[in-house]
Amino acid sequence: MLGRAAALRRGLQVAAGGTRGPDSGRGSAQPARLDPALLGLLVCPLSKRPLRYEESTNELINEELGIAYPVVDGIPNMIPQVARKIEAEPPHPTGEESKQS
Repeated sequence: MLGRAAALRRGLQVAAGGTRGPDSGRGSAQPARLDPALLGLLVCPLSKRPLRYEESTNELINEELGIAYPVVDGIPNMIPQVARKIEAEPPHPTGEESKQS
């Protein structure tokens, strides 16, 4: 349990700008990303299920409900009213390739 608290504290420090690296200046064009240590602690407030972090959109995804929570300045905004609907991904192939003669 102590490990979870330490990860949460560390994640909050990073999100608040408490620990900065040499290239983490405010002039950076990239938005702050979610600390991976937080991902194991966060669940969807609606379904209470784990979330998947999508780095390309900087969002936490609940695939079951088809919603995405934005991450703003490294802080997840998990208010259900601000989550956006996402398109359901097409089903993955079963692994069987079509055999051509």
